Amino acid sequence: MVISRDPAMMDIIKLSLQVSGLAVVLAALLGIPLGTCLGMRPARQVRWPALIIYTFMGLPPVLVGLLVYLLLSAQGPFGVLKLLYSPTAMVIAQTVLALPIVTGLTMVAVRSKDREIRDTALSLGASGWQVALKVIRETRVAIVGAVVAGMGRALAEVGAVMMVGGNIEGKTRVMTTAIVLETRRGNFEMAIGLGMVLLTLAFIVNVILYRLQGVHRD
Repeated sequence: MVISRDPAMMDIIKLSLQVSGLAVVLAALLGIPLGTCLGMRPARQVRWPALIIYTFMGLPPVLVGLLVYLLLSAQGPFGVLKLLYSPTAMVIAQTVLALPIVTGLTMVAVRSKDREIRDTALSLGASGWQVALKVIRETRVAIVGAVVAGMGRALAEVGAVMMVGGNIEGKTRVMTTAIVLETRRGNFEMAIGLGMVLLTLAFIVNVILYRLQGVHRD
């Protein structure tokens, strides 16, 4: 089915990449600046925000799904938007899951190099924003790793996206939810095919990260 590019499978793969890709982009746009800001501050000043982020890094996906479901349901505060059981709801859930990972790992990376880079940049007359950009540049490989980890969390998610997306054929069915459904149906050909695609995507992402780390060391 993978080699023949089965239309149903291709639609599922395409939607998975769109939803997870957008979620990771949003998580990176929010998490990298936030993690940099927290990482550049003394640890004692951001102790509680850091603890909250670390806790959310291990947040159970079904809890995120429940929270997003309650917010977007007809009785929820955002029910008027009618986003439940849509790809948008799935993007929101995956963003909530990926954001703490990107933020937390970025914060750790920045904190490990911040003092030396900051002192050097300030001695050369750099402004606060220039220092932050320099820190991000010097820790870019670690930050890419944070984004990759967020992508892995988003791609592998099942519970949250099933709760808020509904696993509707042709609308909200992604690779992970399709694997669960097809396995229950006994359609192992589709399930194994989608599993192979997921494994291949994970391998490609890690190859890219490995090459970036190699270039950085060189």
